[in-house]
Amino acid sequence: MRTANPTALQVLMNHIYELHKGVRHMVLFTCNKKYSEQTIRRLESQDIPYLLQPAGQQNMNVYFGRRECLDAIRLIVTRPLNELTPEEDFILGAMLGYDICAQCERYCKRKSRRQGKCDGLCINRN
Repeated sequence: MRTANPTALQVLMNHIYELHKGVRHMVLFTCNKKYSEQTIRRLESQDIPYLLQPAGQQNMNVYFGRRECLDAIRLIVTRPLNELTPEEDFILGAMLGYDICAQCERYCKRKSRRQGKCDGLCINRN
């Protein structure tokens, strides 16, 4: 009987590799809840701090990495990701190492939608 999804574990192992090499300071890994025990065992076996957050009925968000990053996540991500404010979403994306220009564009779009402004404000006009 297979106990792991090889693709999910490969992605997890790549994230752990990048964390150890200093490419990332924090990772958000989403997996099916049935693989969360294996994920936790792997992280604990390598002394990697982590936080868990349900993500719908079948998935689990696993944040892992540097403690100082996880401390900030505990304060910022207090509800499902789709309910974060534009500011919280921006901070999370920046902490995860996402492209900062793409995060700025995403922030502007989300902020303008919430304020009822035209999304056209975020179009790049050189």
